[in-house]
Amino acid sequence: MGKEKRSSAGSGFLKQGSILAATGILVRIIGMVYRIPMANIIGDEGNGVYSAAFEIYNILLIISSYGMPMAVSKMVSARCAMQQYRDAYQIFRCSMIFSLGVGGAAALFVYFGADWLEREFFDRYQGIAMPLRVLAPTIFIVAVMGVFRGLYQGRKTMLPTAVSQVIEQIVNAFVSVAAAYFLMRAHSASSRLAAWGAAGGTLGTCLGAVSALLILFLIYLLYRPVMHRQERRDRASAGLSVRQTYKLILLTVIPIILSQTVYQLSGIIDVTLFNWVMGVKGFSNKTVSTLQGIYSTKYRLLVNVPIAVSTAIASSMIPSLVSAYMEQDRQQIEQKISMAVKFNMIIAFPSALGLAALARPIIQLLFPSSDIATGSMMMMIGSGCIVFYALSTVTSGVLQSIDRMEQPVIHSLISLLIHIVLVWALLRFTNLNVYALVVGNVTYPIVVSVLNGISVRKALGFRQEITRTFCIPFLSAVVMGVAAFGVYHGLHLLIPNNGICLIPAVLAAMLLYFILVLWMKGLSREELYEFPMGRRMSLLADKMHLL
Repeated sequence: MGKEKRSSAGSGFLKQGSILAATGILVRIIGMVYRIPMANIIGDEGNGVYSAAFEIYNILLIISSYGMPMAVSKMVSARCAMQQYRDAYQIFRCSMIFSLGVGGAAALFVYFGADWLEREFFDRYQGIAMPLRVLAPTIFIVAVMGVFRGLYQGRKTMLPTAVSQVIEQIVNAFVSVAAAYFLMRAHSASSRLAAWGAAGGTLGTCLGAVSALLILFLIYLLYRPVMHRQERRDRASAGLSVRQTYKLILLTVIPIILSQTVYQLSGIIDVTLFNWVMGVKGFSNKTVSTLQGIYSTKYRLLVNVPIAVSTAIASSMIPSLVSAYMEQDRQQIEQKISMAVKFNMIIAFPSALGLAALARPIIQLLFPSSDIATGSMMMMIGSGCIVFYALSTVTSGVLQSIDRMEQPVIHSLISLLIHIVLVWALLRFTNLNVYALVVGNVTYPIVVSVLNGISVRKALGFRQEITRTFCIPFLSAVVMGVAAFGVYHGLHLLIPNNGICLIPAVLAAMLLYFILVLWMKGLSREELYEFPMGRRMSLLADKMHLL
C-alpha cells in the first residue's frame, strides 16, 4: 500500500512532463520538417547567416527573459504549496512588469544596434543585421510569454505551455518557408541574397511568438477569476511588499539567467573562434559560413529533438520538487529525482545511438542537396551529447529546485572555460575544422553533468540507481543501433532506395529497444505507465510476455 501511494504521489510531474515532452518532440519535428525546405531554399550560406543571427538573438533572449518561466514557476509553486496565493500572484504581476521592461530594452537594443553588431562581431556574415531586426520584436514578445508560462507551470499544469508551443511552431513553419521563398525570389539579384533568405526565416519566428502569446493571454483571461477567488480566501500570505517581491524575483531569476547565458555563450564563442581561426588558416568567408550552416542546421537541429524531452521533464519536475522540498519530504524528493533521470535515460540512449547508426541515411533523406558526408560525420561523432545534455538539464533543475541556484552557474562557467580552451586548441592545432565544434558540444555537458551530480549527492545524499537507469538502456541501445544499421544496409542491397530502407530500419530499432529494455527488467509496469501511451505499451508487453 505504501509503495503504491509513493508511486502515485511521485508520478504527477511525469504525467505533466510527458505532455510537455511529447509536445516538445512534436514541436521539434515540425521545426525539423520546415527547416528542411527552408534550408534548401536559402542554402548553406543563408543557413550560416540565419544561425549566427539566432546565436545573438538567443543570448539576448536569455539575458532578458529566458529564465522567467522556470523562475516564476519555482516562486509561484513554492507560495502555492504554503497556500500563500496573494503572494504567489503578486510575484506573477511583478514578474510581468519586470519582463516588460527588460524585454523591451533588449528588443530596442537589437533593433537599433543590429548594424553595430554585424560590423563589430559578425562581419563575415554579411547582412546579418537584416534578420536581427526582424527578430528584435520577438525578444519582447517571448519575455511576456515566459511569465504566463511560468504561472501555469507553477500551478502544475503544462497544458497551456504545450498548446501554445504547438500553435507557435505551426505558424512559424508556414511563415518561415513562405517568407524565405518570396524574399529570395524578390531579391534574387541582391548581393545579400542569403541575408534576405535568413530574414524570411526569422519572420516566421516572430509571427509564431505573436500567435502563442495570444493563446496564453486568452487562457489567462479564463483563469483570472480563479486567481481572484484564491486571493480573497487567502489567510496564509506573508504580505510581501513590492520591494521584497522584486528582490525575490532578482534572487531567483539571475542565477537561472546566468546559467543559461553561460551555456548560450558557448555557441557565440564557438562561432567567434571558428571565424577567427579559420580566417587565420586562409579559409574564405563563404566556406566558413557554409560549414557553420551545416553544423547548425544538420547536426544541432537533429540532436535538439530528443533534448527537448529532458527540458520538458526538468520544467515539469521543478514545481513538484519545490513542493516536496518545502515540506521536507525526503522520500518524495529522492523518488522524483530518480524517476526524472531514469525517464530521460530511457529516451536519450536510443536517440543518441540511433542517430549515430543511421546518420548518413537520415541526413541524406532530410537534406539531400547539402554536404551529406560532413553532416553525417558530425552526427556520428557528436550524437552522444544527447545523453549528457539530458543529465545536465535535469540535475540543474534539481539544484535550482532545492535552492542551490548558484551551483549550476558555477558549473556551467567551469565547463565553458574548459570548452573554450579545448575548441581553440582543436581548431588551431588540428585539421578537425568544424568537427572541433562537435567535440566541444559533447564535452561541455559532460563536465556540467559530473559537477551537478557531485553537488546533488552532497546536498541530498542522493545516489542514482545505476543498473536499471544507465546500464540496461545503454546495452539495449547498442544492440538496437547495430540491428538498425544491419537492417538498413541489408535492405539497401535489395532495394537501393534510401527512404524505403530507412523507415523499416527505424521501426525495427524501436521495437527491438522496447523488447530489450522490458526483457532485462529496465522498466516496471508502473514506470511504463508514465510514458505517453504507456498503458497501451503495457498491453503489448503483456501479449509478448515481457512484464
